[in-house]
Amino acid sequence: MKPLRYLLLALLILSPALALAQGLPVLNVAGDPSKGANYSLTLELVALMTALTLLPSLLLSMTPFVRIIIVLSLLRQALGTGQTPPNQVLVGLALFLTFFIMSPVLTSVYDQALLPYMNKTLPGDKAIAAAQAPIRAFMLKQTRQDEIAAFVQISGKEPIADPAEVPFSTLVPAFITSELKSAFTIGFLIYIPFVIIDLIVASVLMAMGMVMLSPMMISMPLKLMLFVLVDGWTLTMSSLASSFASM
Repeated sequence: MKPLRYLLLALLILSPALALAQGLPVLNVAGDPSKGANYSLTLELVALMTALTLLPSLLLSMTPFVRIIIVLSLLRQALGTGQTPPNQVLVGLALFLTFFIMSPVLTSVYDQALLPYMNKTLPGDKAIAAAQAPIRAFMLKQTRQDEIAAFVQISGKEPIADPAEVPFSTLVPAFITSELKSAFTIGFLIYIPFVIIDLIVASVLMAMGMVMLSPMMISMPLKLMLFVLVDGWTLTMSSLASSFASM
């Protein structure tokens, strides 16, 4: 239930009720209604619409979603099952596994930034800075130093000695590049046993003279049986989750 809890928490953060909690109406009406009124939106509602627009980009660039969805897609290709499981299933599985992995970070953001801001004990600028700290720590932990150094060099800046001084404009592309490298590394390791099965089946069929029979017709049931016998989905999900905890 924790992923659902944090999903509801994210929706609560982005809801217009936040503006009302600060004592500001969502819609301001100025002027005489009989002669015509002027309507204006508050800053909170503008921030809400902006956050909703950027939410997919933030999900892709600052969470484990990219690594998970690439590994699951490569696993489906290695099994040779075409579009099974469908894309909607893989995206949903990747989304909720992302919330599961990010739950400690979201808890820290809620306790250190959102809750004090809603209780009016922390101003907005300091709340944003407090919310960035857990996210930055997570991204730095998963980002390789080589990627950070490469983007610092591309930006033309001096080498950064302290990781805490890495700006978000450099950390985000370095994090995405590191996630792509990790995803393809895991996908390569997943591919190896299935490629071996394909080679064995193809060699046996050729030795038996059954060159007209497609090796995929024989190898795919064998790969599915092997994947089920080793409890492949649970093994893949647990390996993906542990890959973030071990770095």
